[in-house]
Amino acid sequence: MDTNSEILIVGAGVFGISTAYHLAKRSPNPSAITILDRAPPPSGDAASTDLNKIIRADYSSPLYMKLALEAIEAWRNEPLFEEAGVYHQTGWIMMDERGSDLSRRIRKTFLQVHGSDPAQDLTQDEVRRHWSGALQDADLSPFGSYYFNPLAGWADAGRALQIMAEEVIRMGVRYELGEARRLLPGDRGVKGVQTLRGDIFTADKILLSTGAWTSQLMTSIEDDLEMPESDRVESQMTAAGVSVAHLQLSTEEKGLYDQLPVCVYGGQEVIPPTPSGILKFTNSTSFKNTIQTSTGHSLSVPPAGSQSVVPKPLQKVSHDCIRARLPRLLDNNRSVDFYRICWDAITPDQHPVISRHPHPQLSNLYLAAGGSFHCWKFLPIMGSCVTNVLDGVSNGADRDAAWAWKAAPQRQGQGVHDTLAPTQELRDYESSTAGSRQ
Repeated sequence: MDTNSEILIVGAGVFGISTAYHLAKRSPNPSAITILDRAPPPSGDAASTDLNKIIRADYSSPLYMKLALEAIEAWRNEPLFEEAGVYHQTGWIMMDERGSDLSRRIRKTFLQVHGSDPAQDLTQDEVRRHWSGALQDADLSPFGSYYFNPLAGWADAGRALQIMAEEVIRMGVRYELGEARRLLPGDRGVKGVQTLRGDIFTADKILLSTGAWTSQLMTSIEDDLEMPESDRVESQMTAAGVSVAHLQLSTEEKGLYDQLPVCVYGGQEVIPPTPSGILKFTNSTSFKNTIQTSTGHSLSVPPAGSQSVVPKPLQKVSHDCIRARLPRLLDNNRSVDFYRICWDAITPDQHPVISRHPHPQLSNLYLAAGGSFHCWKFLPIMGSCVTNVLDGVSNGADRDAAWAWKAAPQRQGQGVHDTLAPTQELRDYESSTAGSRQ
């Protein structure tokens, strides 16, 4: 099969689906837009396809606070999401570690951007007493300050992604199934994409919104063009994983933990349970999975196979975090019900790359990736920014600079989401007793 489009979007996660939606809203001919993904919506292994995600504007960066406030407004008022009830404004508690100035910087930015600080200081005793004492047994010793922000909340992640994907298809965008394996060079840029089964999709412009799989897809054409390491996608972003633990709550437990806002304990997160009573616990210990390609290049790629296969030592990290923060959930030797390794592309400064590729022979190739575990909240609006880049329209000087391809990526100062920068390899956790889904 050979299918031609004006714009081919590879990857149906947060960047891909949001871009297709905003492109279709602007286009007189949405059928000229094609999305290619390996799975029907919501996209199988994408970081975007999840039980729930945090929606908050609590950034020390004015750029992302402004963007997040725009996104929260869309979560509240966009009919697509409002009618489905996918956004839950529960507020959140931020527990800042002793010696950290992050909460102070965030609240200073709220005054600058929002005109007021919506957060309310809490004492440790108040944290323990509120919400029917759900946090009364938590180990809060690492934390020096606490605040509650009522603006924050969470969204039904996979459901929201599916709703937007179904709307995109209803608008006339073509959604094709296939696992992209190779970019095909042409006389004037990239001709198209070849799938695992040999289908070819060609387009005038090609957008890679392929998340953690971007380097893997790019490596063959980078080899063809004999690109040095400094010019390859791996210099801009790398695949990183975090382990997520899930517990199925009883009706009584759900009644208690339903009362909680989102809880952020330093680099650990608890989101209130889903309607079916699944509580998700995330910690920020991230890792890479570095391989050597046949041409001698190093890149991190998500391993093949189920994301629910999690090494026992990594399970123990999650288990110990839950024991410290929500100890009652592990009474009577209770086990976590299931784990998942969530993979995303992370950049050195945690800014996504939303840019045309700078190589002159890849001038019709664009990237929207590098969500760095914090860009999902922008689902309702991020595609408008990507569409501007595809159309050659500025998103504003600050956003253009932050999201550009970096000629020589440097980490200067504090990143947007610094605690998630990977420092270890997945194999560091692997052992002969590697775990599987429990």
